[in-house]
Amino acid sequence: MAGSVEQDAPRDGIPAATVVIFRHAPDGGAPQILMQVRSRSLAFAGGMAVFPGGRVDPSDYDLAREAGYVDIDEAAHQIAAIRETLEETGLALGLRGTIDAQSAAEARAILLEEKSLLAVLERMGWSIALNDLVPFARWFPKNERLPRIFDTRFYIADLGTGAVDIAVDAQENTRLFWTSARDALAATLSGWRSSTISVRLGTTHRRRRSPRSSHGSKNGRKAAACASQRVAAIP
Repeated sequence: MAGSVEQDAPRDGIPAATVVIFRHAPDGGAPQILMQVRSRSLAFAGGMAVFPGGRVDPSDYDLAREAGYVDIDEAAHQIAAIRETLEETGLALGLRGTIDAQSAAEARAILLEEKSLLAVLERMGWSIALNDLVPFARWFPKNERLPRIFDTRFYIADLGTGAVDIAVDAQENTRLFWTSARDALAATLSGWRSSTISVRLGTTHRRRRSPRSSHGSKNGRKAAACASQRVAAIP
């Protein structure tokens, strides 16, 4: 039926997670956020500039249970954000161990091959650090006529200097770039298109979740402070 939600979208929305990654601007200006341009070959939001993220997979729930987290659902969403960030950008965010550019690239290759973050943890000897991701917002546009309805949890993370290597996966994305939240929002409100890129941001839905004290790491508090310029995006 025309205008109906796709069959793979449950009534209460497809669980998804995305992360707004901040870094200090090299020129000392406003903090910058990492965005990626989705491949135009993708049926959903092809060619759009979005934050790293995606669906919560069954393996994310399995890993959350195996790790013994109390809130399995919340942990699975954070794990999904960690997994998608590594897959899409090459950043080993929310992970602990001996991590450098070479090991992050190796971990990404393992993830792309095994399709499981658990395989990365086992082979690299790493552990998960959920406190690196601070719960920030939730976007669930259930009343909008969209081809797919995602119930997306947003997290924020602070990379500090941001002196890290990032690289496109050449499958789901074709470009990675840093921009200020103000510039990203201005681009959205003006319907900006540049170099064949359009920024698509989710409705600034006010179902905001404030960072909790249990997630109050130093970097988390800094990221929360940076997030005063609020933007939302599709996964």
